[in-house]
Amino acid sequence: MTTSGPTTPPTEPSTTWRDLLLDQLGFYWDFHLWPRLEGLTDAEYLWEPASPAWSVRPGPDGEPRLEHEVPEPEIPPVTTIAWRMVHVGRDVFGRRARALFGPTDAPADADMFDARHWPQAPVTAEGGLAMLEEGYRSWQAGIAALDDESLMRPIGPKGLAYAEFPMAALVTHLSREAMAHGGEICLLRDLYRAQALPSG
Repeated sequence: MTTSGPTTPPTEPSTTWRDLLLDQLGFYWDFHLWPRLEGLTDAEYLWEPASPAWSVRPGPDGEPRLEHEVPEPEIPPVTTIAWRMVHVGRDVFGRRARALFGPTDAPADADMFDARHWPQAPVTAEGGLAMLEEGYRSWQAGIAALDDESLMRPIGPKGLAYAEFPMAALVTHLSREAMAHGGEICLLRDLYRAQALPSG
């Protein structure tokens, strides 16, 4: 008795670690976060659900900036959508993308935390959304240009205390950051909508 079957072994999957990392963040962005931000208004963007709250406010020089304290309080204040959106778009994605992949107006030796890579902090929903999308797109494009071997290499001097960590560790960390803050942004939108509804 004979049986028929494949004459060659199945090929190995062609998916690389880079593709898996890009797909994970891309799926979250395309299906969970970005669609939930449609129609964001300035009132929502700057809404303070509790007092005190950290937001985007003018600093001593009059330029808008994210409020923070060093060291951070044991229980930090609630943050606004504006605060979280600027943090993710600029600090999480944007400054890292500009420091590690360019282009940037900051000096060549500026590390990935250096504010000179991207100093602005938008005070409008339109500006915040534009920053968030630009930061995300720049980060995704930078990672897409790497291969798996590059992802295993150390970040290097621009990573400061994380210089010896592999680039893949930074990629997974930033994805976690984006997903955590993105979920909080969506929850703040839900709360804003709920507090505007009539009770009863």
